[in-house]
Amino acid sequence: MSRRGGPEPTPETAAILAGIAPVGPPSARPLVLRGRRFDAASPAVMAIVNRTPDSFFSGNRHADLESARAAFLDAVAQGADIVDVGGVRAGQEGEAVDADEEIRRVVPFLQWARTEHPDVILSLDTWRSQVAREAAGSVDLVNDTWAGHDRELVHVASAIGAGYVISHTGGLPPRTDPVDVTYGDDPLDVVRDVVEVLGDGARVAERAGIPEERILVDPTLDFGKTTAHSLEVLRHTADVVALGYPVLQAISRKDFVGEALDLPPEERLEGSLAATAVAAWLGATVFRTHDVRATRRALDMVATIRGDRPPRLALRGTRRDHAANGS
Repeated sequence: MSRRGGPEPTPETAAILAGIAPVGPPSARPLVLRGRRFDAASPAVMAIVNRTPDSFFSGNRHADLESARAAFLDAVAQGADIVDVGGVRAGQEGEAVDADEEIRRVVPFLQWARTEHPDVILSLDTWRSQVAREAAGSVDLVNDTWAGHDRELVHVASAIGAGYVISHTGGLPPRTDPVDVTYGDDPLDVVRDVVEVLGDGARVAERAGIPEERILVDPTLDFGKTTAHSLEVLRHTADVVALGYPVLQAISRKDFVGEALDLPPEERLEGSLAATAVAAWLGATVFRTHDVRATRRALDMVATIRGDRPPRLALRGTRRDHAANGS
């Protein structure tokens, strides 16, 4: 008889029962910044504050100082662990922004944010070393979204004691949109290129003096990639995690989500959260997002399903639940 008092299970069911084992998804590599540790049990939500009038997502255009301050405070209130501040639109559309204008947009704002919330981890989204140098003392992380185009940037990040994000852009220079991008005939060639480039970049950062727990690797979906490339890389998040560094996934409302569902940026929240859940299950540590509260809840749920984080309540089906319901 079976343990439940019924008939013995069929051979097929018995084989399944014998093979059941604890769930073993890849474990997120820890990131340590400003004395805080982020890992599988507590992945980090990175909020976005774009000090630009032309961000691709209209809900995150904060050229006006008061709008930017309100967005920052709202992100913190909703549970952001890191706030990533940028002063230049990533794509080639929009206005040209030189280094002086970028500094004007982001550095005073970062100084204000550091004074207003000294415990919040501040990230600077830039590819220019002179901008990072001007932000010394106000930033904990330099988010180099253009794959070391400015070779001095990693050394400036090290000198100012900041962490550093390694990105993958398929070799494209800053503010270049991908056109006719290919990585080879095998669909996995893009994954191989991502893993190789990120591994090389991480070793450069270590040689520059940045500790490995402060080095993030970002597959940089959409940048230098078609939608098919981004989806393939997302499926292989675990292979990026295997490099041994914390992984940043910047998924929020991107074009690969929009093209997968044929939706504009304003309607991509659900698709972004689905992709976020997949990346979290596969071991990513940090998630850059326009939607802090929704992303925080999705990540907490994934961490709980994985078994890395206990439920906040566990009453269902217990004596305490029975008593609370007056049964």
